[in-house]
Amino acid sequence: MDTSITIGKIKLKNPVMVASGTFGYAEEFKDITNLKTLGAIITKSLTLNPRQGNRPPRIWETTAGMLNSIGLQNEGVEDFINNKLDFLKIAGIPVIVSIAGHDINEYAELAEKLSSPAVSGFEINISCPNVKSQNKLFAQDPAQTAAVVKAVKKRTSKTIIVKLSPEVTDIREIAQAAQKAGADAISLINTIKGMAVNVQTQQPRIKEITGGLSGPAIKPIALRMVWETVQAVKIPVIGIGGIMTASDAIEFLLCGATAVQVGTANFVSPQAAGAVAEGISVYMKAKKYKHLKDIIGKLKI
Repeated sequence: MDTSITIGKIKLKNPVMVASGTFGYAEEFKDITNLKTLGAIITKSLTLNPRQGNRPPRIWETTAGMLNSIGLQNEGVEDFINNKLDFLKIAGIPVIVSIAGHDINEYAELAEKLSSPAVSGFEINISCPNVKSQNKLFAQDPAQTAAVVKAVKKRTSKTIIVKLSPEVTDIREIAQAAQKAGADAISLINTIKGMAVNVQTQQPRIKEITGGLSGPAIKPIALRMVWETVQAVKIPVIGIGGIMTASDAIEFLLCGATAVQVGTANFVSPQAAGAVAEGISVYMKAKKYKHLKDIIGKLKI
């Protein structure tokens, strides 16, 4: 069976990636999971300068998922290059670096600094606050989305994936703007803003009051948005949101996703993404499919 797929210039042996922010920089997992079972690693989001992140508590488990308000805590791009990239060079699978900036120039500078042979491509996290637009997300504005993509493309020849926010009126409009600007692929969805309350203390469970909801609770929304986006663009769409099992992943593939990302499930089991990849192969064998394209976009309506 051929489970390989291509995203831009990146060839993956299977369509399963680990989502940014749920798998660190991969080295943390090397002794508890087989990294070679993954299609690609997407790193925790990097910013130009170190970020302390938000005040705790900043994670809360909900009925069918998780709220998080980490605040893009990371040690900055120079620390990544000096202390983390060496391991990823020998990981043996494609490495996609997630980048986040407060303005367009930061995204472009990050891409230039990180355009080394060890990096296969970038996932542009445009769900960060746009401080030049009154905290509006880049991903909520087609023009701003396009501007970020164009700026990054001028500074790198690597594959560019644009990660979209679900908090928009019509995600297709944003995806089309990213495609027109030169994105190689779209990934969606990012988390949905939510909150939880402690009725005993009468305080929010998250210090910053709200956090991003991920996990099974958002899968129906993610599936719908992936399906809509696939109809609207010609570039690959990568599905994210509540993928815990191979069956979940196959739903996204049937809706037209070329690949998927496993996120919250990594907190439940470090082997989750590998198990999803294996489960897709088992499904293909049972259905007598020889190529992954026999599944992708085959939803019967």
